Amino acid sequence: MASELRFRSIWISDIHLGTAGCQADYLLDFLKHTESEQLYLVGDIIDGWAMKRSWYWQQSHNDVIQKILRKARKGTQVTYIPGNHDEGARQFIGLMFGDICIQDEVIHTMANGKRYLVIHGDQFDGVIQCARWLAVVGDQAYEITLKLNRWFNRARARMGLGYWSLSQYLKHKVKKAVSFVSDFEEAVASEAKKRDLDGVICGHIHKAEMRIIDGIEYCNDGDWVESLTALVETHSGELKIITWQKMYDAQTADIAALLTPITTLEGSIA
Repeated sequence: MASELRFRSIWISDIHLGTAGCQADYLLDFLKHTESEQLYLVGDIIDGWAMKRSWYWQQSHNDVIQKILRKARKGTQVTYIPGNHDEGARQFIGLMFGDICIQDEVIHTMANGKRYLVIHGDQFDGVIQCARWLAVVGDQAYEITLKLNRWFNRARARMGLGYWSLSQYLKHKVKKAVSFVSDFEEAVASEAKKRDLDGVICGHIHKAEMRIIDGIEYCNDGDWVESLTALVETHSGELKIITWQKMYDAQTADIAALLTPITTLEGSIA
C-alpha cells in the first residue's frame, strides 16, 4: 500500500454504518492510510432509519468507529455534524462524546484564510423538510437499487468489467432527480452567500462535486456507499476530492493522479 497521506483537514459523510450498502472496508482502509489535523464527519454516519427497519451490523462497522475514536484520542480534532439519518445525535449538539465534538454546523477557516460553512445539507432538502414519509419511501427504494447494483456488478466483475452505478445512472436519466440535485446545490450555496462566506462543504445527496455557484465555492464530499470519496484540504489550503477505490484497487497507482479533483476550477479550488 502507498505511504500515508497527510492533510490539514478531511471531510467524509454519508457512511451509512448499519446498512449492507456501507463500504466499511474501503473506509477503514482510507482511515488507516490518511492523517489530518481536523476530521469532519458531515452527517449520516450511522443509518438510524435503516436500523429501525432491520438490524445489520458487521465487525467492520465497529472497526470504523474504533478507528475514528482512536484518531480523536491521538490528537486529531474530530467534529461530528449529524445528518437526517443519524438525527438522533442532534439532541447532543454542543456536547463532547469522548474526544469528539458534536455540532449542528461549523465555519471552517482554510489555511489560506477562506471561510466555509460545513453542514450536512438535509435542511435544504424540500422532501425531507416537507414530506418526511416520502423521503423514507425513497430511502427504501434506494436500498433496493443498491442490492440490484451489487448483483449486477458481481456479474460485470466476472466478465472483467469495471464498476457501474445503477443509481447514478437513474439519477442522471430522471429529469426530476437532476433538477433536485441542482436545486439543492444552489440552495446550499445561497446560504453560504447570505453569511458572506467563501464556500460551503456538505454531503447528503451522495454526489461528490466541486464547482462555483454564484461566486460561492460549492463542495460536496460524496459518500461511502458508492462513490467512496472524501474532500481533503492540503496544508496550503487547496481543496481536492479523493476517490479512494482507485487507491484500494490499484495500490501502486501514482498518488498525484489520485488527488485529481472530480471537477476542477482551473485545476482545483485553491
